[in-house]
Amino acid sequence: MNKDEIRSPHIKHLSWGRMEVDGVGIGKDFKLWPGGGREWNWGETDTHHVPGIQPSDIKELLENGCQTIVLSRGMLLALRTCQETIDLLEEQLIAVHIAETKEAAEIYNDLASSGKAVGGLFHSTC
Repeated sequence: MNKDEIRSPHIKHLSWGRMEVDGVGIGKDFKLWPGGGREWNWGETDTHHVPGIQPSDIKELLENGCQTIVLSRGMLLALRTCQETIDLLEEQLIAVHIAETKEAAEIYNDLASSGKAVGGLFHSTC
């Protein structure tokens, strides 16, 4: 696999309820990691705005080699992150950024463009 194949995919477009990610597609919410990603289905882990992103939500990111993870809070900052998730990332020495979705996408794209092994969870609505 060459270096370009393991890069984290670029977020091409972000607006309320819609994201477009290079090589991954168009959807509402996404999980992204070096070399790929997929739509993020909250029902898989019974995720809700509160208590928020759980350790089970980031498991796939860790399995795909993320050394930095960006977690979005939603466009209106409604999505939280469980303390257990933050603790897990700290224990594994994974850098984490938590921000409003547009800011999170900018952070993620900057890290991806610089060749970092970055992944993220992106919620494009509230």
